[in-house]
Amino acid sequence: MKKLAILFSFFAFALVMHAHAQEAGSGAVISFKETSVDFGDIVQGQKVEHTFVLTNTGKEPLIISNVAATCGCTVPSWPKEPIAPGKSGEIKVSFNSTGKMGKQNSIVRIYSNATEPIEKVSLISNVLPKTH
Repeated sequence: MKKLAILFSFFAFALVMHAHAQEAGSGAVISFKETSVDFGDIVQGQKVEHTFVLTNTGKEPLIISNVAATCGCTVPSWPKEPIAPGKSGEIKVSFNSTGKMGKQNSIVRIYSNATEPIEKVSLISNVLPKTH
């Protein structure tokens, strides 16, 4: 009886691992060249922008449903068409420092059908006062 229980446990474990391996290999996967860029010191009122390059390293088309910034000072634009497996796309993010002071970390969330459905990228800067 003990051997039967061990054999059954081993079989169940193998079945679960096989199912997990099948899941892991499917779906869209977002891989970024970089997830953050630091502009260092900028002057209040200055606008900066960066283009984040992503690649779909998964096995199904990547569909980005939304890209949302943490405030109105940060504006993203992204591809509206599906990104095929192995292909790349760009998410352009601009930050307007008007009315901001000090250390800023503008986070942008990317919502998609990827295996990790929410990814983040960010623009970092230190906003200095204007000198007259």
